[in-house]
Amino acid sequence: MKLTILTQYYPPEIGAPQTRLSHLASVFVAAGHEVTVLTAMPNYPTGKIQPGYGGVLRREWRDGIRVVRTFVYPSRSASIVPRLLSYFSFVFSSAVLGSFLLSSSDYLLVESPPLFLGLSALWLSWLKRARLIFNVSDLWPASALRLGVIRERSLAHRFGTWLESLCYRRSWLVTCQSSGILRDINERFPAQSTFLLSNGADTSRFGLHHRTEQARLHLGTPDEFVILYAGLHGLAQGLDRIIDAASKLAREKGLRFVFIGDGPEKERLMQKSRDLGLRNITFLDPVASKEIPPMLASADLILVSLGMDIPGAVPSKLYEAMATERPLVLIAEGEPAEIVRRFEAGLVLVPGDVSSLVSTIRWIRENPQHAAQLAARARDASVRHFDRTAIAEPFLRYLQSNVPQEQPQKESIQVGAPL
Repeated sequence: MKLTILTQYYPPEIGAPQTRLSHLASVFVAAGHEVTVLTAMPNYPTGKIQPGYGGVLRREWRDGIRVVRTFVYPSRSASIVPRLLSYFSFVFSSAVLGSFLLSSSDYLLVESPPLFLGLSALWLSWLKRARLIFNVSDLWPASALRLGVIRERSLAHRFGTWLESLCYRRSWLVTCQSSGILRDINERFPAQSTFLLSNGADTSRFGLHHRTEQARLHLGTPDEFVILYAGLHGLAQGLDRIIDAASKLAREKGLRFVFIGDGPEKERLMQKSRDLGLRNITFLDPVASKEIPPMLASADLILVSLGMDIPGAVPSKLYEAMATERPLVLIAEGEPAEIVRRFEAGLVLVPGDVSSLVSTIRWIRENPQHAAQLAARARDASVRHFDRTAIAEPFLRYLQSNVPQEQPQKESIQVGAPL
């Protein structure tokens, strides 16, 4: 079987889709299948092309996977125009160069967002006679509307709604990263076949045994209680409220807030911390994917945050935090909150409630045994229900079982722990 993955984000970049898609590709290769990835020059989240890359075209092999990289206009700006330039530059370069560089394949899986990449996917899947699999990680334009990036009934909203419908209806299969996304698409497009390809974590890479002295010293001194956020510093994460909590706890000795990562909001967050004169916050640069497990395991408390309820969104860092077996505080509503509550995997707070965050941090610090019990339940749930390899294997079997000439009946397949 031959699989082509079309995505704007792929290693050596760090991030949720990069990790998830590269792991999926490795599962297919391990099963003896051929995988080609068509992606952009690595630039996320810094907005700068990484050393060794650039230009119009690069080809390489990564872990037995053929990777074709094409031109992208890099940008880390949160403004709409630079972001659109970045998205459409890769749409254009992938469509044009992919027409010549890609061979025929059985399936073409495209990662959305960005939704606009569906234009390239529609063209390439038709040209290469590949069944189109539209992998929905976030519902767009619904999420953009929720974040205030676009206005309802604006030209951008209407175009996004039209393109979303076109991509779903022209796809052989729509894969959904969360139960919320699956329900939404099934309700709006009842004739479309769907598959719950939920996110998860490589549980073998995370856990308390990955804790190291070096990682601990990178986060803070041994006698400090380290509260860690690791991930994108973007519009959706609501990180201002964490800084507000740090401000309220500024006089309590031995507390250290650590932010690891990058994103369009990072400079503003750092300036806010300086303006408040906070000395209990450390901002660290992004680290390689292999360094994340020791960092998480070396923290005393892991924060996973969404500033608002975004339809169908479940942060991948939630599964990694659960697999790490460290005390977890989730600041979110919707499906992420349902997961944590269902498995008693941590404590859940409503976005924006700074006072509750402050009191919760104090409680976890003062009740380490109770916090450890929650962490153990989180680890158990991660291994049982959210192991990334266990999630990918049924999807692999499903594709293997479908002869390319046949079209499936309307189905909705759920894998993982649907809620």
